[in-house]
Amino acid sequence: MKTIFLTRRERFNAAHRMFRPEWDDAKNLEIFGKCSNPNWHGHNYTLFVTVKGELNPETGYVVNLKTLSKLINEVIIDKLDHKNINLEVDFMKGKIASSESIAISIWEQLEPHIKMMGIELHSIKLEETENNTIEYFG
Repeated sequence: MKTIFLTRRERFNAAHRMFRPEWDDAKNLEIFGKCSNPNWHGHNYTLFVTVKGELNPETGYVVNLKTLSKLINEVIIDKLDHKNINLEVDFMKGKIASSESIAISIWEQLEPHIKMMGIELHSIKLEETENNTIEYFG
């Protein structure tokens, strides 16, 4: 059998603030720069979820893309889109809302569901801006 890598792209918009609550605003500004704005800031994120698996000879698929998209939207996008990541996203509670932490948390949320589909999660790629992209391979 041949292993195939398949990537689904989804998008979401969200606000966040990079800060440590035990630090004052001056220290947060020194470490996190303008991303520590106490009034928050936002991004138009692009999420790439790459899975890997064997080609199903009956369907010609690794996984049905509609099924994968529905899963990503239910488990991730619906929780993040047009939300404040620091305040409203259950799987980000108590974490610094960096793109790195968001990518790892997305992996942790998706992986069990992906496994139940009989395929593997290969990577999470999160594009925060056109210049900043995070990739996580578990």
